[in-house]
Amino acid sequence: MMKHYKVSPRMAQAVMYNGAVHIAGQVADNRKAGIEDQTRDVLAKIDALLAEAGTNKSRLVAVNVFLPHITDFEAMNRIYDAWVDPERPPARACVEARLADPDLRIEITAIAAL
Repeated sequence: MMKHYKVSPRMAQAVMYNGAVHIAGQVADNRKAGIEDQTRDVLAKIDALLAEAGTNKSRLVAVNVFLPHITDFEAMNRIYDAWVDPERPPARACVEARLADPDLRIEITAIAAL
């Protein structure tokens, strides 16, 4: 069974399929905020999508972090490290990448088990 969450004409914010939920790239609502606040906002969105699908961050399998400025790496990690389950951290990649809006400081995708 496949289930889509927060569907728009272009995409779903999450898709549940085959025992996993795939979270689309999440970005901050306040695009003028700094990296710390944008990271908090994105992680809160991920938490909400995971909860809606019936899972949580302790069941994360993989996370991909995209930063347009790799110099934000340490500041992002301070927020991320306080959020992630230290007993069950997911596999993670972090890359420097240009994002769709120049004001965005971070985008995160995730996959979690149900």
